[in-house]
Amino acid sequence: MVHIYPFKAVRPAPGKAEDIAAVPYDVVNAEEAQEIIGKKPFSFLKISRADALLPDKDPYSREVYDLSRKIFDDYRDKGLLIQDENPALYIYRVHDGDKTYTGIACCADTREYESGEIRRHELTRYDKEEDRTNHIDIINANTGPVVLLHGSHVEIKKILTSATNEKEPDVIITAPNGSRHEIFSITEPEIVERLCQIFVSIPALYIADGHHRCKSAVNVVEKRSKNGIKLPEESHHVLGVIFAEDEVKVHGYSRLLTNLAPLTPDSFLKKISDIAHVTPYGDADKTEFTLTPKIGRKGDHIFHLYLKGIWYECVIPHNPKMNEIQSLDVSVFQEQVLIPFLGITDPRGDPRLQYLGGARPIRDLMTKVDSGEYAVAIAMQPVDVRTVFSIADAGGIMPPKSTWFEPKLLSGLLVHLLE
Repeated sequence: MVHIYPFKAVRPAPGKAEDIAAVPYDVVNAEEAQEIIGKKPFSFLKISRADALLPDKDPYSREVYDLSRKIFDDYRDKGLLIQDENPALYIYRVHDGDKTYTGIACCADTREYESGEIRRHELTRYDKEEDRTNHIDIINANTGPVVLLHGSHVEIKKILTSATNEKEPDVIITAPNGSRHEIFSITEPEIVERLCQIFVSIPALYIADGHHRCKSAVNVVEKRSKNGIKLPEESHHVLGVIFAEDEVKVHGYSRLLTNLAPLTPDSFLKKISDIAHVTPYGDADKTEFTLTPKIGRKGDHIFHLYLKGIWYECVIPHNPKMNEIQSLDVSVFQEQVLIPFLGITDPRGDPRLQYLGGARPIRDLMTKVDSGEYAVAIAMQPVDVRTVFSIADAGGIMPPKSTWFEPKLLSGLLVHLLE
């Protein structure tokens, strides 16, 4: 079973959401954050990425986190951010193109991460984990939500549909990518209680996005609980937005190679042809986010290669002896291409291997190769969300950059205080 909790959200004051809301801290670097802040001086990135304001300082220094806390307190003192008087659940809805995503913003329980009811499918990196641990601890708040998933549930969907049909959103803003983000508060005691009851009957939640934020929230509890100190209940809670499995979209996570040494483009393609059926793809719609297989069948391992101005479809037949993790396309590409052909054994740290995730048109990959910045691009097929569930249920860990979940939520619209 899992538990969700209403909370008193800290939110932008009326009319300030558009000025404050920002992209997540981890989708921009310091220079990009600095540029955004220059255009939007009240951007929440000043709180989530204060290192952008101190370019000459170590981004992980205490001075950076103290500045984040100072700006957060200043926003509250000036009334830019205000806290709701009563606990509530919230609906976070995103309209992006022809797709609408609707989830429940609430608090989850860090103790259920430790006991396994909140399940992960990726490893966290120590540097990123330490960064968010310090950020949460010093600011005393979860400033960005963990995106969680549950299996499809008819009654939850019915409640959310009814709640969003019967009232206007508290907030409507447009994100930089053109998606529309809406927040609705659920304050009716009977609805809040029923939703909390339903989740007790759900066996598990799955982290889709925010592995570092979730583990860091757990770290803060451990850090503050040393020497037997009893913490306020709120300190055990972590901000999350929970979506049903059919309310999210999974994209493939593309790979880019800076060079093919010791191979040439032709010898690289020849080596792939020795292990896979390779054929020119033909014309590709540059606006699409993925390439639809033409010869690969369900169960095959499929990836598309962009090399010297040509797309190729590469198909490696399914091996029934592989387990679920080994049979992921990204695992097969790593084990059968990157390691033996290019000697790339560390997909998390080798500088020759870069990643491009998300709802990005394939023209972005083509541009990076055509410009000479990269030697080759590899477009991966998306992983089914049920595969993610299955691997997490078994305690398995997927390779890095296996999935990119949509929607991507904005920071600054909902903040949870730990005390």
